[in-house]
Amino acid sequence: MQRPHVLQIQKTCDQEFIKRVERESGQQVSKCYQCGNCGASCGYTFDFDFPVNQIMRLVQLGQKETVLGSRSIWLCANCQACTTRCPCNIEVARVMEALRIMSVAEGVVSKKNILLFYDEFLELVRRYGRVFETGLVARYNIKALKPFTDADLGPQVLMKGKLALKPHKIKGLKAIEEIFKRFESHRGK
Repeated sequence: MQRPHVLQIQKTCDQEFIKRVERESGQQVSKCYQCGNCGASCGYTFDFDFPVNQIMRLVQLGQKETVLGSRSIWLCANCQACTTRCPCNIEVARVMEALRIMSVAEGVVSKKNILLFYDEFLELVRRYGRVFETGLVARYNIKALKPFTDADLGPQVLMKGKLALKPHKIKGLKAIEEIFKRFESHRGK
């Protein structure tokens, strides 16, 4: 007799997903023993659908659809606080980055505007060597079909000198372009 309210983890466990995450992140996710330090040190946990330690556990359980479809992997700021506090020396931020890449490759990004923001951010880094915040907000809002979102904040932030009207290019822009080209050739574009 099957008990009600029991998860059928064995039926949804994707062993190949676990191996792929470990291979692509270079981290041994199986070493995580759920101490919770990563979730406790994350400043965005309040907004995650699954705290970082639960993402790690879901990876260990091979729950590919749940993990790749989560908002949490996209809200991770890659600040390294989780990595710094991990007693198992797992670079959790690298795992989260690998999950984002896999989510894009599998076409299961949780919300289309998350991918739009990610792509616009990277395009500006490619073009200028760093993010141009004013351009990012404008490009994102226009492409997301919400051009006036946060428009009331613009003048206040500009007057305080927090945003630039023109992008600043960095030295070594060719090196940045080479990184993008290597990535695209690796990805098969």
